[in-house]
Amino acid sequence: MSTPVRYFALATLVITTALVGCGDDSDAGTGGGVVTIYSGRTQNLVEPILDRFAEETGISVEVRYGDSSDLALLIDEEGDRSPADVFLSQSPGSVGFLDQQGLLGTLPGDVLDLVAPGFHAADGGWVGFSGRKRVLAFNPEFTDESTLPSSVLDLVEPQWKGRIGVAPSNASFQDFVTAMRFKLGDDATRQWLQGIADNDAFTFANNAAVVAAIDRGEVELGLVNHYYVYQALAQDPDFAAINHDFAVDDIGSLVIVTGASILKSTDNNAEAVELIRFLLQNEAQRYFSDQTFEYPLAAGVEPAAILPEIELGGSADIELDQLGGDLQSTREMIRDAGLEG
Repeated sequence: MSTPVRYFALATLVITTALVGCGDDSDAGTGGGVVTIYSGRTQNLVEPILDRFAEETGISVEVRYGDSSDLALLIDEEGDRSPADVFLSQSPGSVGFLDQQGLLGTLPGDVLDLVAPGFHAADGGWVGFSGRKRVLAFNPEFTDESTLPSSVLDLVEPQWKGRIGVAPSNASFQDFVTAMRFKLGDDATRQWLQGIADNDAFTFANNAAVVAAIDRGEVELGLVNHYYVYQALAQDPDFAAINHDFAVDDIGSLVIVTGASILKSTDNNAEAVELIRFLLQNEAQRYFSDQTFEYPLAAGVEPAAILPEIELGGSADIELDQLGGDLQSTREMIRDAGLEG
């Protein structure tokens, strides 16, 4: 399984965060220290493994949950006054923005070495800890897979009018659009977005809502991350939606990595490093693969058997450093096309 360099992007602007404690207070903290996390990964996905970290290390954990780009902008506003020690991002674009702002510390080499070079920033500012592949979810009761396109670009064709669901405000959709901008250019990306809007795409708040609507037969197809269907199937074996893969070299097969970073301003550097190292150890990597159905990134950890084998790196040689740190223009391009989540 090869690991070329990734493709990344940026997300939305509605902060819905909360500061909560993880782990049992009677156990946490007895080993010393505390780590404060700003997490763009949602609470249901990441809290169980943060609880385990607190239990096993005795380091108290406090978490503020929110959208990755919102939290990145908040950290930028807070600057050296930020209470955050660690930033966990749904998108490498958000940690890349903070890296460009000079707000991230450098992770130790032995932590970076836990993953292949393409899965961490060249300057050591962030490291990836799980991967998610973009797919087209569909309901085979209504759509024959043999009729589905091999390229996401073909979804603007007339035969898909009124049949597609998207989540425009979701960070992963915006990552995908930013990668398309890099690979195909802004003009082609605007035309594709306008074509999706002109095809009367249904818009949803998030990927989970897209796959739920497909299951109910309310929409036939949806652009989502691969693991939402697997999570739904784990809850309900009769769940109707399944995944369709675009061609491996298509931008629609983008693989998006989550990122972990340490704030340069942290007073808890040792605890922060220990947390990120924990996320790349076998227990956490198995959790992300077996429980959330993402692809593990640490060397030597195999994906869950249920997951199809993929070439991590997917469609294009799009590097974080090449994308820049604009948190606004992708959102504006999506909004200007008339797509609103």
